Amino acid sequence: MDFSVVSLSDEDKAFHDRTRALVTATVTDEVRRRNREFGENFDERVHLALGEAGYLASDWKPESEGGFSAVRRRIFNLEIARAHTPWYHWGTTSVVARLVEQFAAPELVDMVMPGVLSGEVRLCLGYTEPEGGSDVATCKTRAVRRSDGPSWVVNGSKMFTSNAHNAKYVFLLTNTDPQRPKHRNLTMFLVPLDSPGIEIQGIRTLDGDRTNIVFYSNVRVDDLYRIGEVNDGWTVMRAALASEHGLTERDGEGLQDVAAMAGHGLVMAEAVDRVAALVGDGDESVLYRLGRGLARTEAALSTPGMFGRVAIGQTMRDISADLMDVLGPAAALPTDVEGSADDGSAEHLFRLALPLGIYGGSLEVFRNMIAQHELGLGRPYYGSSAST
Repeated sequence: MDFSVVSLSDEDKAFHDRTRALVTATVTDEVRRRNREFGENFDERVHLALGEAGYLASDWKPESEGGFSAVRRRIFNLEIARAHTPWYHWGTTSVVARLVEQFAAPELVDMVMPGVLSGEVRLCLGYTEPEGGSDVATCKTRAVRRSDGPSWVVNGSKMFTSNAHNAKYVFLLTNTDPQRPKHRNLTMFLVPLDSPGIEIQGIRTLDGDRTNIVFYSNVRVDDLYRIGEVNDGWTVMRAALASEHGLTERDGEGLQDVAAMAGHGLVMAEAVDRVAALVGDGDESVLYRLGRGLARTEAALSTPGMFGRVAIGQTMRDISADLMDVLGPAAALPTDVEGSADDGSAEHLFRLALPLGIYGGSLEVFRNMIAQHELGLGRPYYGSSAST
């Protein structure tokens, strides 16, 4: 691992100053307070401001097409994280936008992409179903082609469609031929969320985030909104899942986050630092537990890709209870409550630890993926034991 300092040119220093000034002015204490209250991980005013200033387009485009250089991309990401920007849904929008550009009809690309880069169009994911668990390929949401024109009728429901209430389109996984084998009967659509027959209901998670369940009742979708070929949706899905799982190729400069979901890891690191500042002069057992937490946090953030995703999720589960224990009863008080020992950072980390191990696939799923694809241990077997 290279820990050398990156020297900034005068132009990059000026970019850093401009970026910090914009983020500081836009991501205010009120924005952060509102995000804690509503748990949306999104603020439209912030999103539009970054779009108007050109940051969304520069973040989305490669450097060869006018996007950020590796150094400026790192500066931008660090400033976004430093301010605790409600930001996670930009990652979803940008991933889906790449798939639209790659697989959609040119007319749809022209409809969607300008709004994505200006911040006016947000995209969300419609994969998981109420009874589907982590295996999205068991999709039961049906899309049936109409006989009277180039359109489809969609019926079904999706769980955990985060940001649907702030998005214009949902990247929707459907089953278009139940008689075909699994993975060969799936078709993707980019469905306008203002279509008649769509109902969005909010759900609050343990860590205070808002997600949604979305119901589709006889929703008519023009074939223009189909992404990829009919019954070949798994080809489209694989690229999206690879990005969500942390399997994308790394750049050559080494300036990206090492671990997938490193943003959540930084939340954990801040909580450890806050607790250490409060009880760092404690007895030997407290110092040992703090040291162990710091070491594990650093190790998790330094673990690459999908491996780091597992390390961050498991470490958060393991050390969050430790942090609350060394703080004592005041650790149970959340942010903005009088008497909270560390402004609620340990309490929030404790609540975040459980759902983090489920977001985008559970830790158990990722461990199986590592065992099967990286260690060559074969497919997991979930059947009952053979009788003897």
